[in-house]
Amino acid sequence: MLLSYLTYYVIKPEGRTNYGTILDPRLYPLPQLGGILLGGEAKELDAYKGKWIMLQVDSGSCTQSCEKKLLDMRQLRLMQGKGMDRVERVWLINDEQAVDTVLMRTFDGTHMIRVDASTLKKWLPSEENTQVNEHIFMIDPLGNLMLRFPKDADPQKMKKDISKLLKASAIG
Repeated sequence: MLLSYLTYYVIKPEGRTNYGTILDPRLYPLPQLGGILLGGEAKELDAYKGKWIMLQVDSGSCTQSCEKKLLDMRQLRLMQGKGMDRVERVWLINDEQAVDTVLMRTFDGTHMIRVDASTLKKWLPSEENTQVNEHIFMIDPLGNLMLRFPKDADPQKMKKDISKLLKASAIG
């Protein structure tokens, strides 16, 4: 009996099972970004409400790390099996660089939206010593920014987090 009290009150187990950082949605309300699809049509993130949004931010020139995040997002969505239709992939392009046509075709199904970099910087949080373009974020079906994955995130650990979100959520 003493051992059980010691274990419960002194040696407290870690209760965290998530890989990504859970964000307080009250601190990061979904702003109007003034986004424009590559075809020229105006598009806001709230157009995807009702679905989970896997979000990345990067330059239109899309370096190797950008391509890796796009690939990870595509694969993570596919790994959700029958739940994959509940997830949308969005790439917020934070500059005026042209996006390579081959890249657009390779990642067909990813919504590519140009937005102002300063607006994104005010909205999206990043870890210390990193920038927002080094993370993948999750937005819930109600439009709340709620999860940030670390820089160079492990896709297998991300898959577990996303699977838990989809399983626990009846919406989206």
